[in-house]
Amino acid sequence: MTDLWRHSAIDLARLISSRQASSAEVVEAHLARIAAVNSKLNAIVRVLADEARADAAEADRRQAAGEALGPLHGVPITVKENIDMAGLPTTQGVTALAQAIAPVDAPVVGRMRAAGAIPIGRTNLPDFAFRVHTDSSLHGLTRNPWAHDRTTGGSSGGDASALAAGLCALGLGNDIGGSLRNPANACGISSIRPSFGRVPDAGSTSPVDRPLASQLMAVQGPMARRVADVRLGLRILAGAHPRDPWSLDAPFERPPANGAIRVAVAAAPPGEATDPAVIQAVRSAADALSNAGYAVVEACPPRYEEAVEVWSKFIVWDFDMAMDVMSPMMGDDGRAFLEATRAMSGKAPSPAALSALLGRRDAIARGWSLFMDDHPLVLTPTWTQFPFAHGWDAASSANALDTLAIMRPVVPANLLGLPSACVPAALDAATGLPIGVLLTGRRMRDDQCLDAAEAVEARFSLPTPIDPRW
Repeated sequence: MTDLWRHSAIDLARLISSRQASSAEVVEAHLARIAAVNSKLNAIVRVLADEARADAAEADRRQAAGEALGPLHGVPITVKENIDMAGLPTTQGVTALAQAIAPVDAPVVGRMRAAGAIPIGRTNLPDFAFRVHTDSSLHGLTRNPWAHDRTTGGSSGGDASALAAGLCALGLGNDIGGSLRNPANACGISSIRPSFGRVPDAGSTSPVDRPLASQLMAVQGPMARRVADVRLGLRILAGAHPRDPWSLDAPFERPPANGAIRVAVAAAPPGEATDPAVIQAVRSAADALSNAGYAVVEACPPRYEEAVEVWSKFIVWDFDMAMDVMSPMMGDDGRAFLEATRAMSGKAPSPAALSALLGRRDAIARGWSLFMDDHPLVLTPTWTQFPFAHGWDAASSANALDTLAIMRPVVPANLLGLPSACVPAALDAATGLPIGVLLTGRRMRDDQCLDAAEAVEARFSLPTPIDPRW
């Protein structure tokens, strides 16, 4: 079967377990696809060919011996290069860390391996993952398979591009400001930013004492072409781990709701303008939910713009405190984007200002909690405009701030620790670009976000994987 790279993660696991394909055949099909396509994309920056072949041979040996198989047995995955893999560098996308070898796997990598998944490549990210555009000073630019001149989003843009083009079946990324959902939107795939605490977040090459924003808002999570694969990935990754003191065990599913679940639709979120085509995609997704039995209403959570502002201050203040160390290691564009956003929020705060900011976060969370008691799901755009041209975000201070405005729908979930799933809802006829929507839910109701995302996907699934369209 030469087209094994076209299959979903779940389908590949089924083909392997039923002996219709071997792990070795699946890995070789994906390595051939990488060899054929990756030079156009620069999505995978380190191909793990020898390691993947050895893992596949061992996977086939175990299957032949009748050993128990994990749910992703023999399935190729990719891992973002700011997630630790034992014996490989966690580069953060910068030359200075090109030899920062991780001594142990991150918990999410360990859990994927335990489930039988086979890492086949390391994927690109912007410098220190602090940009909404995947262009690394170490590895260069990653291209979007839908359009060579448009961004893949960031910061997990390498995984999104690889998935959309069939280089892997599932990807591991992370998200402190939309980094799982920004690239999913730009590349026409699915992802979820899990509830804070559901998936352990721990590394051995990053600072042991994480800054405040990372402690409060950073998560690890899965990306895939289909929502069912995202759900399976999240199930595998979820659960407490001793290396992350804030991770926890929590039920993944709850009893069905009594009656129709109410969905609040904010097709044009407060703030800057939203493209009419994006608004239409959200409304089409709302119609799909309504047809699937959801109770859809026009409404927006309270203090929306304030939530975006408070998130911005947390992020920029944290990075400001590390600027003296980080800035010399960054490329010119990454540094320019960081400086522009830094200017927006000012210098690091006094203890009193930080305490006041935490108080505002608590008040916003309370308002959203009360709102979501009546509206368990919120449907919005992922981005309010189409993916921008390469480098546009860092070309000027105004563009950098406009970039934050475009991606504003993703950040309230980070500030408040909520689950938020991205799913394609349209393929724009004029530009040929995908448009994704967000389904944000109550904390620890990741299942409801994914259920609704599947209802949207059932009506609007895109024909991924695709060949690069140039």
